[in-house]
Amino acid sequence: MSVKDLSDQLSIKMPTATSMMKKLAEKGLVHYESYKPLKLTSRGLKEAGLIVRKHRLTEMFLVEKMGFSWEEVHEIAEQVEHVHSPLFFERMDKLLGYPTIDPHGSPIPDNEGNVEKPKYNKLSDCKAGDKFTLLAVANSSEEFLHYLNSHRLKLDTEITVLSVEAFDASMTVSYGNIPQATLGEAACKNLLGRRG
Repeated sequence: MSVKDLSDQLSIKMPTATSMMKKLAEKGLVHYESYKPLKLTSRGLKEAGLIVRKHRLTEMFLVEKMGFSWEEVHEIAEQVEHVHSPLFFERMDKLLGYPTIDPHGSPIPDNEGNVEKPKYNKLSDCKAGDKFTLLAVANSSEEFLHYLNSHRLKLDTEITVLSVEAFDASMTVSYGNIPQATLGEAACKNLLGRRG
């Protein structure tokens, strides 16, 4: 990623993004050279992994222990992930029974910030007659999660592909007590899981 890409993604000015990257480079978290792609150092990768761990544990806690739905937790977790107490997150992890995934199916990094990314198939790669188990979502935006809720789709749902529309790649599927539902191509590309 370039500094320009970063400034665009964060909606900040280039000089601000450049200044931020220089500070992170001084702390040994990122390799920064003008006009070259940014790259996290090994220390930067570990720190980033630990922040992701806090975020995903918090999302899981909010869903499992506080009754929040999966589309409500992201913004709260962004605030809690900046708590500096390792003991707080160790106890949260223990209270949750040491989960390995968050409510959206994303893997939770370990205590060292390491994470194994599972190899998933996309629902959009399936053909008529295929069976598919929904294990994660590639898009955890509030809008997409509302869309899934409106279709009563959640993790661990067994989906059968009934047909695939040649024109727009939309799929007619069945799952649970839903005998037939149509999912658009964009939704199918963001549903991750296992075929068979």
